[in-house]
Amino acid sequence: MKEVNSVKESFPYFELFGVKFNPANDIAIIVSAILTFCLLYWLARKPQLRPHGKQNVLEYLIEFTNGIVKGAMPGSEGSQFGLFALVLFVFIFINNQIGLIFQVDVNGDTWFRSATADPVITLGLAMIVLVMSHFFGVAANGFKGYLKGFASPVAFLLPINLIEEFTNFVTLSLRLYGNIYAGEVLLLLIRQLAFSGGPLALVSGFLLEIIWQGFSVFIGSIQAYIFVTLGMVYTSHKVISE
Repeated sequence: MKEVNSVKESFPYFELFGVKFNPANDIAIIVSAILTFCLLYWLARKPQLRPHGKQNVLEYLIEFTNGIVKGAMPGSEGSQFGLFALVLFVFIFINNQIGLIFQVDVNGDTWFRSATADPVITLGLAMIVLVMSHFFGVAANGFKGYLKGFASPVAFLLPINLIEEFTNFVTLSLRLYGNIYAGEVLLLLIRQLAFSGGPLALVSGFLLEIIWQGFSVFIGSIQAYIFVTLGMVYTSHKVISE
């Protein structure tokens, strides 16, 4: 079964036990997970007391993501989220970039692209972060203290705080999706421009694609940083009692 989206990309959807799957997303997620594991495993191999080479890269990444966590949770509460922030940042960063480097189309169907260009995937990532934040909120403050946080600082703010939970979920996911999706759509349009006419269009499209890919790498990096930062901020609101 095939479905086509608004930018004329066709995806070979299939169903399994009544659940619809998009292989372009599934393959991208699996590849991103494997690349994340391989990269971190390679960087962490044979650590030395005096780091050099690839170990410096790993320590920079750890320091960078630990800084994100400490910025949201300055106290000791944030120490347990360092590894999660590191893996989440690297996973989203890789996922944002692979669609810029590789996009596999077979017989008009897209089989590989950035999974974060699909709102279903970014909604899932946001759900993981927010469910985790609620879990650790209960673990840190007890169920009574967790529920009390929804009526903080005053009870009449309860409806607003509940609405905020929903808006946090939506904005966290759609911000990432919108930026990555827009980048890939523009790349698609630039490629169509390049092959729409003669040599001038080809050269112009080639130069535009190089420029836009460089800019998209920057945007993808910033979006990974923003996603992890906001995720840690939302988690801090649940873990740190008022």
